[in-house]
Amino acid sequence: MSAASTPQPEDRAPRVREGGRMEKLARLPVFFGLHGRRVLVAGGSEAAVWKAELLSAAGARVEVIAPEICEGMWHLAGSAPDGHIAIHKRPWSAEDLEGAALAIGDAETDEQAAWFAAAARAAGVPVNVIDKPAHCDFAFGAIVNRSPLVVGISTDGAAPVFGQAIRAKIEALLPQGFRAWAQAAQVWRGTVSALGLSFQNRRRFWEGFAARAMAEPNRQPDEADRAALLAEVEAASGAPDVGSVVLVGAGPGDPELLTLKAVRALQSADVVLYDDLVSEAVLDFARREAKKMLVGKTGYGPSCKQDDINALMVQLAREGRRVVRLKGGEAMIFGRAGEEIAACHAAGVRVEVVPGISAPQGAASRLVASLTHRDHARRLQFVTAHARDGKLPRDLDFKALADRTATTVVYMPRRTLPDLLAELTAAGIDAATPAVAVFSVTRADEQVVWATVAGLPEAVAAAVDEGATGPCLVIYGHALSAAEGAKALLAPEARTAQM
Repeated sequence: MSAASTPQPEDRAPRVREGGRMEKLARLPVFFGLHGRRVLVAGGSEAAVWKAELLSAAGARVEVIAPEICEGMWHLAGSAPDGHIAIHKRPWSAEDLEGAALAIGDAETDEQAAWFAAAARAAGVPVNVIDKPAHCDFAFGAIVNRSPLVVGISTDGAAPVFGQAIRAKIEALLPQGFRAWAQAAQVWRGTVSALGLSFQNRRRFWEGFAARAMAEPNRQPDEADRAALLAEVEAASGAPDVGSVVLVGAGPGDPELLTLKAVRALQSADVVLYDDLVSEAVLDFARREAKKMLVGKTGYGPSCKQDDINALMVQLAREGRRVVRLKGGEAMIFGRAGEEIAACHAAGVRVEVVPGISAPQGAASRLVASLTHRDHARRLQFVTAHARDGKLPRDLDFKALADRTATTVVYMPRRTLPDLLAELTAAGIDAATPAVAVFSVTRADEQVVWATVAGLPEAVAAAVDEGATGPCLVIYGHALSAAEGAKALLAPEARTAQM
C-alpha cells in the first residue's frame, strides 16, 4: 500500500477497562492471629518440633500431646520463641481438640491422618497433618521473617524445594532493616489514626513512610521521621486538593523491564490511562483499586483524539486523582509526551516523568547488538516514519539518514517503508546496509526480520502476510553487521523469524 492511500485512524472515546477477576488460587494465603490462643500439636517427632516452634513464634499457647516425645521437642519447650509450650506424654483424644484454634497432627499412616483430620473437623478446628496434604485444611509455606513484616510462599505442596529457592531469593532482596520500619509502623499506626486525618492525608503519610523505608532500609526510624512525615502531610493538606499526573514509560512489553520507580507509581495510582501498546502483564502491577482506562492510539487503527486524552487527564487530576499516563516504551520518545506535559502545565497540574526502557533498547538487547559499535557507528539517530497525515514526513534529513557512520532507528515504519527506501536510495545509501525489523519487541510473540536496506520493504510485507503482528521497529546501519544473526544477510531475500 502506498503512502498516498494510507487509511486514517478512526476516532474512539476513552473507555474503562473492566477489572480482571482474580485467577484461580491453589491456596488462600491467610495469616492467623494466634497470640495467646491454644493450638494442639498431636505428635512428638522432629517434624512436629518445627511446627511447634513456628506456632510459638506466632505467640500461640502450644500443647504437644504424644506418647513419645523426641529430645528436640523437650529442648524447644525449655526455650520457646514466644508462646508457652506444654508437653503431655500420652495419646491424644477428641476432647483435646475442644477450644483449639488450630490442630497439627503427625501421623504415620493415611488411616491415622484421616482419623485425626475427621476429629478436628468435627470439633470445628482447622487441621494440618504433617506431610499429608490430602488431609489438610491449610498448609505451612516457606517464610521470610521480618516480623511484623512476614512473607509466606506456597507451591501447594507441588515443589517445596522450588518454594525454598524463592524464599532464598526474597531473603536476599528484602533488607533486614525492614523489620525495624515495620515495627515503627506498628507503633505509629494508632497515633496516626487518632489524629483524624482524611483518607487522602493518611495515605500521604504512609506513602511517605514507605518511600523513606525504601530509600534507607537499614536505618532505624525514629520520632524525627514521624514528625517530618506529619509536617509534610500538614503542608500538603493546606494546599488545594489537586491531583497529579505521572507520565510512565512502560517499556516495550516485557514486564520485567519496568523500573522500580514505575512500579511504585502504578501502585499509588488512582487512575491509569494506558495505550494499546501496554501489555496486560504491565497493567497487573497497578494497584487493584485503580481505575484503568484505555486511551489507545494505534497506527492506522481506531485511536482516541489527543485533545480528548489531554482533557481527561487534566480533569481527573483536578478532581484530586493521582493519574498515571502509561505509555509503551519510553514516554519521551515519539510518545506525544510534549503535548500532554503542555496541557498539564497550562491547567496548573503538577506533572512528572518516570522514564522507561525504549523499544530500541529492548530490540538491541534481544538482538545482542550494540547500536553504537565503535568500528561502525559515530551516531545513533531516532526518527518517525509517520507524520500527522499518516504519510512519510517530508522534512526528514534523508542525507543524514543515509549516513554510513550512523545507526538509525525508525519508529512506525510499516506503511511508509517503500517511500523511505526510495528517499534513502536517492540520498545515496548503500543498498547492502544491514537492516532489521522487529515486531512486538521483547514480547512472547516477538518476530524478527533480517534483510538489507534494499530488501527490507519486501521482507516486512512478506512477514505481515505470514502473520507478523504488533508494533514494528526498524533499525539499520553497519553496526548490525557485528550482531549475532547477521549471517542471514548473506542472502538478501532471507529472513529469520521468531527469535
